[in-house]
Amino acid sequence: MRLPRVPRPRSLAGQLFGMQAVLIAVLVAGYALFTYVSDRGQAQEAAGRQAMAVARSVADSPSVHEAIGTANPTERLQPYALQVQRDTEVDFVTIMNTKGIRWTHPEEKRIGEHFLGHFRPAVADGRSFTETYTGSLGASVRAVTPIRSGGTTLGAVSAGIKVEAITERVQDQVTALLGVAAGALLLGGIGTYVINARLRRSTHGMNAAELSRMHDYHQAALHAVREGLLMLDGRFRVALMNDGGRELLGVTDDVVGRSVAELGLPAPLTGALLSAEPRVDEVHLTDTGVLVVNTSPVSGGERRGTVVTLRDVTELQALTGELDSERGFTQALRSQAHEAANRLHTMVSLIELGRPEEAVDFATAELELAQTLTDEVISAVSEPVLAALLLGKAAQAKERGVELVVARDSGIDDGMLPASLSARDLVTVLGNLIDNAVDAAQGTAGARVTVTASTDDSVLSLRVADTGSGVDPAHAEQVFQRGWSTKPAGPGGRGLGLALARQAVSRHAGTLTVREAAGGGAEFEARLPLPGPSEPSEPRGPSGRPGISRSARTGGAV
Repeated sequence: MRLPRVPRPRSLAGQLFGMQAVLIAVLVAGYALFTYVSDRGQAQEAAGRQAMAVARSVADSPSVHEAIGTANPTERLQPYALQVQRDTEVDFVTIMNTKGIRWTHPEEKRIGEHFLGHFRPAVADGRSFTETYTGSLGASVRAVTPIRSGGTTLGAVSAGIKVEAITERVQDQVTALLGVAAGALLLGGIGTYVINARLRRSTHGMNAAELSRMHDYHQAALHAVREGLLMLDGRFRVALMNDGGRELLGVTDDVVGRSVAELGLPAPLTGALLSAEPRVDEVHLTDTGVLVVNTSPVSGGERRGTVVTLRDVTELQALTGELDSERGFTQALRSQAHEAANRLHTMVSLIELGRPEEAVDFATAELELAQTLTDEVISAVSEPVLAALLLGKAAQAKERGVELVVARDSGIDDGMLPASLSARDLVTVLGNLIDNAVDAAQGTAGARVTVTASTDDSVLSLRVADTGSGVDPAHAEQVFQRGWSTKPAGPGGRGLGLALARQAVSRHAGTLTVREAAGGGAEFEARLPLPGPSEPSEPRGPSGRPGISRSARTGGAV
């Protein structure tokens, strides 16, 4: 059995249209009723004033006074009264004596009969008055006034307009009023329909319950999303930002309503947010992390704003860098394994040729060369993280035809680095500087990269110099911006390493600068503040956790 379909609630626009239509109809009907009652009362008052004016004019007429003094007043008064009745558009003009006997009447057969209505106040008191009374012609609004001459009351005059005639006048006005009311109702209905059609488009035809439910879902989704969500209006002011967006951009809750240019974001990121073109998976740096930014304009015939999503890839970027380093180490190990196989074949061949002493000398020389490099690094830098990094980068550089040298004036003991400087940040700074220097020196005559790592009482200094073409002084600041590079872009893009290095240095209140090296090329120097005497550093292992100091080790090569 098919259940009956539950009717869908009317949309919000439809409900408002119905309410507005009913309201307009009630207002117009009420106004029409009020106008009808008001006009009817005004018409009766106007009829009374008109009748009084006619009655007084007749009562003051000299010809009326003369006719009353004749033997047959009706003979002269009747034609006069009918003439006045026609000229003034009243329904009757009745002239009577002091006893109320009619001298005139629209119907001649009623002449001589007693006047139906009140006339005593006019005759006895000389007072004029109006009243509504039902006489021989029906209900009428009449005026009664005395006829006086020389202080003597000669009779009375009554002039009146039938209520039926007054009603007809009001009905004509009401008909016109109803036409105006219908026109007003029609115009109001059309205006309401147009307004509600626009509202219907804005609300997508949803009713109030659906809008309320959508708002609840919107708020729940907004705060549940861990990624940053930012909505800008057509003038690039912040219309909405969720908790994730505030955390990633490092802004406070009062950003809503402010322009993006006023948020104090890095210039490249601000430019991306202010761009009218969509941005897809752009990597941008902030003071605290690496963000992937996507923007999408919101339009519907006109620009309404921009939706921005922010994704934190700081950890991913760090892991990617570590993966690149591991891949480089793997390639270096593969090359060294190939060389080791060649050396092993050489030694075997020497033994087979009966020259064991030469085989021993050859193997010892290779071991001494490798151990010499290790000893040079360890003697200059006993900090395990730096030592491991330098040994790995030396192998990588060698495979690329670049000699990596640790300067003689280098010296960093284990435990000198502050606990706040994590191994990951240290690798990010020095690793990216060395990679950049190897790229610059590769292919040059006598390609060399010189690393100097030293400390004084308050600063850790890391200097990396290369024999490349150097950096134009005009571009000394641009080299640290994301996307700036003199090399062609690869699949993963260029111009991120130095930007990440400066970000890490800035996070630890340090500085990163570039200048021309003594032997040509470029020299980058990172200076990081060390803790004071009241902030002792702990020895750390290669993972960045506190480790064992060099003096406490039992032995073994690094």
